[in-house]
Amino acid sequence: MEAGDWRDVEKIFAEGIATRAATFEKVPPDFASFDASHHAKHRLVAVEDDRVVGWVALAPTSSRSCYAGVAENSVYVAESARGRGIGRALMEALLAGARAGGIWTIHAGMFPENGASLALHESLGFRLVGHFERIAQLDGVWRDTILLELRL
Repeated sequence: MEAGDWRDVEKIFAEGIATRAATFEKVPPDFASFDASHHAKHRLVAVEDDRVVGWVALAPTSSRSCYAGVAENSVYVAESARGRGIGRALMEALLAGARAGGIWTIHAGMFPENGASLALHESLGFRLVGHFERIAQLDGVWRDTILLELRL
């Protein structure tokens, strides 16, 4: 993922936000904020016909050096490209890069109702490690999240 990809990445992020099934975010961040909060070497885009159709990235879970190899992943696929294996291809490439790049644990937080994301992560070896009840509100409604983990 390069700065020049951001317009398409932001659009895909906004599509995910609009579903109210992917994130607590209400608007995508600007590229500078995203860039500052995500690992530069662990973010990828999927391109079809010169168009970004999905993206994946890792963000540090802590600024403490003892957790340098622990990251949280995000994966988003354009609405028009869902169900074709793009999320899996992105995640497989991300996991390979993470293994080679010194990441030892990846966390994935999601709404329990996000069946597609849950199924994708479980199929890649992630396991459920926690359930947070009423952790935060989205549109004035308390929502639960689940936490999955993959040890590399």
